[in-house]
Amino acid sequence: PMPDLTLPVYQGGEITLSELRGKNVMMVFPRGRSRPGSWCHICPYQHSEFVEYEADTGWRSRANLEILYVLPYPSETVAEWIDVYPQLLQDNEDAKNPPDLATLDEAGRARVERARQIYPKTFSAVRGEVPTPFPILVDADHAVSDGLGFFTTNWGGSTAEQNIPTILIVDAEGVLQFKYMSQNTIDRPPLEYLVQVVDVLNGMGG
Repeated sequence: PMPDLTLPVYQGGEITLSELRGKNVMMVFPRGRSRPGSWCHICPYQHSEFVEYEADTGWRSRANLEILYVLPYPSETVAEWIDVYPQLLQDNEDAKNPPDLATLDEAGRARVERARQIYPKTFSAVRGEVPTPFPILVDADHAVSDGLGFFTTNWGGSTAEQNIPTILIVDAEGVLQFKYMSQNTIDRPPLEYLVQVVDVLNGMGG
């Protein structure tokens, strides 16, 4: 059984996990900061994938699913993440398409190819208009993240207050059925795989 928790929601109100009983619940613990003053670029990319897939397919309704994001920061810092989100996506695009590509040395071209592999899709957002369809839970004192063993100040080669990127999927009975903790900063489960996991919980997959 998944331990119960109650956290305020950035968009307003609060959520108690046990009150979502009857639905599958995917809990996403993004890394957040990658260094003091800097944010992980993969987190908003993954969030954008989820947002796009939800908009295109109505995933939550189809799969009897709620998706919760848990950031180990106070509301002011969550607001900072949302504010910088469009620039992080633009950074990803710039890394994939540098203006000086033809003049790069072998190491530079390898960095570009790596970025294209990590960020194969193109996403963008407008500052002040970042879509937040999923509740963002404010774990201000990181008590929940820390209690579950995800919060750390030294991971991925950097020192910062951050989560080890983790995804939990809790079934409609409140039982934890899936846990994925990233082994390095680019290790994230593909969206397509997570869709299959949820389908299996709903008896829709094999």
